[in-house]
Parts: sequence; C-alpha cells; structure tokens
Amino acid sequence: MLDLATTEGKIVSAALRLAAEQPWQDITLRQIASAAELSLAELSEHFTSKSEILSAFLTSVDKEVLTNAPAPRDGETKRDALFEVIMARFDVLDPYKSALRSIANSGEFDISMLRPMMKSQHWMLEAAGVGTDGAKGTIKTAGLATVYAAAFRTWLDDDDPGMARTMAVLDRRLRRGEQAMSGIETVFDAAQRVKSMLRSGLSRSRRSADASAADQPDHDDPAPAEPAPST
Repeated sequence: MLDLATTEGKIVSAALRLAAEQPWQDITLRQIASAAELSLAELSEHFTSKSEILSAFLTSVDKEVLTNAPAPRDGETKRDALFEVIMARFDVLDPYKSALRSIANSGEFDISMLRPMMKSQHWMLEAAGVGTDGAKGTIKTAGLATVYAAAFRTWLDDDDPGMARTMAVLDRRLRRGEQAMSGIETVFDAAQRVKSMLRSGLSRSRRSADASAADQPDHDDPAPAEPAPST
C-alpha cells in the first residue's frame, strides 16, 4: 500500500515501524528521519509533524479502500454495503495494527487530524453508495465517525482472525445509526416541506401586494384641469 519508492512512503513506513516497537509519544521526527535513512532536513521537505505523517498514511489507506472495497450489489442495503467497506478498511489496516495500537494508546491528538479523519468517513460512505452532499451528508459523515471509532477501538484488541467481536460491534452500531438517521431524515423532510410552504405563501403574498398596488391610483400625478367655462 505504501509506495516505498517515494520519499514520503519511506517516511510514513518508518514512522509506523517505530510505532510498532515503542510508544508513539516517545518517537521524535529525528528518529523517524533516521529510520527512513534520511536527514532531518530531507524529512522537513515533506512533513513538519507526526500528525502530517499520519494524515499521509490515512490518505494512502483511503486510496487502497476505494480501490479494493466491494462495490454495492443490486438489492443490497446501504447498511450492508457500508459494513463491507469498513471491514475492507480493517483488512487494509491489519498489517499496521501494532503501530496503530501504539498511536491510539499514546493519548496524543492534534486537532489538524480531524479533517483527514472525516475525509476517510466521507470516502467510505461514497464507496458504499451513500451520498454525502449537503446538510444530510454532513450529519451522515459525523455519525459514521462515531460508529467507526467504536468499531476501531474493538478491532485494535480483537486478535480473532475472523474479527467476530469487531463485526458484532460494527453491525450493532450501524443498525443504531441507521435508525437515528431515519429519524433525522424525517425531520429534514418535514422542515423542507415547511420551507416550501413558507416560500409558496410568501410568493402569493408578494403577487397579491403587487396586484393591489397596481389597482391604486397614483396620487403623485397632478389632477386633470377642469375645462374653462365657455363664453
């Protein structure tokens, strides 16, 4: 998955290799540069923090998931399609589980990681055929983030090759999310109907007001002069 022919790939690989061997919070950029057989100056041309390195890793994972995740099948529910995509992501992550466990246990979190993490949720939804446009899409993306986080924490400690615990948690969370989203969509649809009604009423009011204004005499025009009496 990581392209070790590129400098960025070498750096990301080195960082994950070190994370599998020692606590992530103890690892420095100089150590990562050394493990990648680069100088710190060379590393600085590509990354300025460990968070940036992790962001590059997530991007490579997203690409691999989009390449290998099964496409939604005819008649398959969105929930089932999303389940398959997320499990495909865990397959991609499996070689890096020890490193990811170290990173997750470090307690370190950079706010800049939110964007790449949410982008991953966005692409998993799209891979499952779930649209992410508009306000609904934003809510779906945020909702999937909570579902994925619960499944990810379980996966980190799930050493069963069949990932039974992970699949059970993921299935349960997705079902809850589906129910919650159904309620949210009902509220959105109702709000949209109210919005349409208000627009329609406003439009009729404007037309009525315009018509009334057209029927009123223009008081600014001078009154017509009365004819002079004949002599």
